[in-house]
Amino acid sequence: MIRPILNGQDFLNDVALCRSDVADFHLWWLGQSGFLVAQGGRAIVLDPYLSDSLTKKYAQTDKPHVRLTERVVDPAALGALGVLDVITSSHNHTDHLDAETLLPLLEGNPQAHLVIPAANRDFVVERLGSPLASRLIELDHGTSTTLGNLKVDAVASAHPTIERDVNGQCRYLGYVLRWPSLTLYHSGDTLWHDALVPSLKPFTIDIALLPINGDRPDRRVAGNLDGRQAAKLAKAIGARIVIPCHFDLFEFNTATPDEFIAECRHIGQKFELLQNGQPLDLSSI
Repeated sequence: MIRPILNGQDFLNDVALCRSDVADFHLWWLGQSGFLVAQGGRAIVLDPYLSDSLTKKYAQTDKPHVRLTERVVDPAALGALGVLDVITSSHNHTDHLDAETLLPLLEGNPQAHLVIPAANRDFVVERLGSPLASRLIELDHGTSTTLGNLKVDAVASAHPTIERDVNGQCRYLGYVLRWPSLTLYHSGDTLWHDALVPSLKPFTIDIALLPINGDRPDRRVAGNLDGRQAAKLAKAIGARIVIPCHFDLFEFNTATPDEFIAECRHIGQKFELLQNGQPLDLSSI
């Protein structure tokens, strides 16, 4: 099994160390589509999956979720740092909305809000419990919320299509996170769709966090961008740098980053390739 660059107490120590850096932004890949971004002693977590709930759920089925990489950190231990202000869930799939991850994070951070697609409110409340309903921030494509010095804009994702509820609200979202000095796009799970580039071009995106595991029907799960598509999307939206994700977690649903790297180099798109638990000082890019 792959060992994260930093995990357990070493990871927590690294996050705690960056709390004293009030100027620069720091980012860590938590695995799958999960990221932690810290600045000014505070942090946000994007789509974290830090449990083995899916491995346990599918252990005796014909679709086992066998881990490739060790867990980066216990969510209760991360929550106990008390630094989280915002947590996001882009959609309802468990690797993006995991009760075993989210409940400890929210319990340790009573000030934190959970940003979700408005279309998924009932599902989220059922999964996490009604006491947390007051801490939900519900967005839809084209809407936004402001939390301190952070503005979060919602952009429709296609997984595999742009699915809407009876009120026309999107069930799958990506989020553009805007601080005064940094703009970051986290796509959640998505394929390329006609509205994606026009929706993102108005933002001056510094960093794009995009999946590269691809879309293979034989996996029997909704697919994502592959490596070449992720590189091309980053270029099309003018992202200063792209970081790939959604690989190296489950044996049946992963991909090598080789095609992503080759395409980035071919089209001149700057990128950073991280390993699980690896930190990145965003001031250096």
